[in-house]
Amino acid sequence: MQIPFNKPYLSGKETHYISEAVLSGKISGDGIFTKKCHQFFEQKYGFKKCLLTTSCTDALEMCAILLDIKEGDEIIAPSYTFVSTVNAFVLRGAKIIFIDSETYTPNIDTEAIEELITPKTKAIIAVHYAGIACDMDKIMILAEKYNLYVVEDAAQAIDSFYKDKPLGSIGHLSAFSFHETKNIIAGEGGMLVINDEKFIKRAEIIREKGTNRSAFFRGEVDKYGWLDIGSSFLPSDIIAAFLYAQLENLNTIQLRREEIWKNYYNDLQILEQKKKLFLPIIPEYATNNAHIFYILCKDLEERTQLVQFLKEKGIMAVFHYLSLHKSSFYQSKYNGKNLPQSDYYTDCLLRLPFYYELTKEQQDFIIKNIFEFYGL
Repeated sequence: MQIPFNKPYLSGKETHYISEAVLSGKISGDGIFTKKCHQFFEQKYGFKKCLLTTSCTDALEMCAILLDIKEGDEIIAPSYTFVSTVNAFVLRGAKIIFIDSETYTPNIDTEAIEELITPKTKAIIAVHYAGIACDMDKIMILAEKYNLYVVEDAAQAIDSFYKDKPLGSIGHLSAFSFHETKNIIAGEGGMLVINDEKFIKRAEIIREKGTNRSAFFRGEVDKYGWLDIGSSFLPSDIIAAFLYAQLENLNTIQLRREEIWKNYYNDLQILEQKKKLFLPIIPEYATNNAHIFYILCKDLEERTQLVQFLKEKGIMAVFHYLSLHKSSFYQSKYNGKNLPQSDYYTDCLLRLPFYYELTKEQQDFIIKNIFEFYGL
């Protein structure tokens, strides 16, 4: 039995909508399906303004431009995250002030934020790891106290909530991903969410190569020109057509993923009770969008052995991020303290296969082999 880590799921109408987009005569950015996607998110989650982008990375780079990040500005961000989270700000000249993760989730340690704030701090990046919310009240209180911006890296957090608020709706700006490993996919693709109205007009300009082309096509100006810095951040309407077919099936996809997540959790609990491994913890203020199911091994050696054991059985389980403060690119620039929790997740976290079409038989096979590895 060969079980991949991920397998893209087609909900049914993707190719039909792509054909519809082609036949409409417009497959460049901001066509009919891009507008449908924007409308879906704005209506369902109350986001003030949504702009599809070619990737979550591009959405984050737009955030950095919108916040006028300059040489010497400081950005507080977790070390345990994907490189795009911070690279977007490094490109603008920012210095990254890496912060540790919590002891009970890989999310940012909110108790450690305030001591890292200086007069040069410009923003806090809240990464909702595995779609599980950071403690946003604490972050927003600090942001207001010190006049800082908050960017939600909600790459993994579609349809997840903090208390009763959708993730992506709380910070000043947010970025989502529709990469093929996410719950809702477009192959590649992302979205910028703007919750502070003062950024909306400029965001449209930045996304259209620094021009007011969007305003021109709405008939608001009689010609468009170069007004600001920017790039080509908007995706083809073909990508939006694929995405819209997925969005129409969001509830079905989410229900299936929740079922898979619960199967893993319920069946592996006995191993946690026997202190063989640890399972994810969902804080009381967070919902679970079933993006990732991970286990925590006791150390790097054990995880390496488990990965190899499962691989020999045809099961692809994979680790995740490497602490960015120890990366070859940033290590020489980092002069902060040790971040033991980030290093712990780097060494011990293992993601299990997770995709819509994962069968109960396949899942049982994965679980059986994890039990076998631990001698149970």
